[in-house]
Amino acid sequence: MPQFEMVEARPGVRIALDIRRPRNMKFPHPGFLWLGGFKSEMSGAKASYLADRAGWGGRPFIRFDYSGHGVSEGRFEDGTISLWLEEAHLALAFAQDWPMIVIGSSMGANLALLLAKRRIGSIKGLVLVAPAVDMTEALMAPQIAADEEARRAIARDGVWMRPSRYGDPYPITAKLIEDGRKHLILPQGLDVDCPVRILHGDEDRDVPWEHGLAAYRAIRSADIQFTLIKGADHRLSRDSDMLAIYNAAERLAL
Repeated sequence: MPQFEMVEARPGVRIALDIRRPRNMKFPHPGFLWLGGFKSEMSGAKASYLADRAGWGGRPFIRFDYSGHGVSEGRFEDGTISLWLEEAHLALAFAQDWPMIVIGSSMGANLALLLAKRRIGSIKGLVLVAPAVDMTEALMAPQIAADEEARRAIARDGVWMRPSRYGDPYPITAKLIEDGRKHLILPQGLDVDCPVRILHGDEDRDVPWEHGLAAYRAIRSADIQFTLIKGADHRLSRDSDMLAIYNAAERLAL
């Protein structure tokens, strides 16, 4: 488990951050900010791998648990894109003016793009891993519409317990879906003023690679690349997958 500090994200809710500042940093030597996925934790395989590799390379590294995730405070069911985006912005602020490559996985990739939309000067590049762009509207809402039990649960309880192949069901709330509509990217596209690298597995059953390609087409950047990884699923957590993610970030940080 990483060494972390608890930081107030909003009244009554603190989030856990792991902030690593190598002793011999050379400016400008971009660091990495990791944004994890929906229901993921900063102690996961990809985040831990990247933290170690960044340390070997002498790069600053920041990772954290969203509220309701991991060791952070708060209830998962209270989470929304708006709340988690503000927490991602808070984590990035700990880089101060240090240049950073933002690496986002699944929901974290969506949040990385929303951070880039804010034209934050410290963001020097984006690495988007299986990007679940507009996930509430493009991925979750159609599932609810097609499932009578889900529709009834949302109408009755305001929450649907969506089955997950990774463990316990995920609570999907009406509030999450409604809030997500404030942050849509795909309909209008997005101008990004830094390099973007997208990596997607061709066997991803959670966020199909075609969705990642739609994100690629919606992002307007002078330097953007889409890489399809043979045999990789949504987690992209094989050694070769994680090395590909690290290499993409490292090249942007040169």
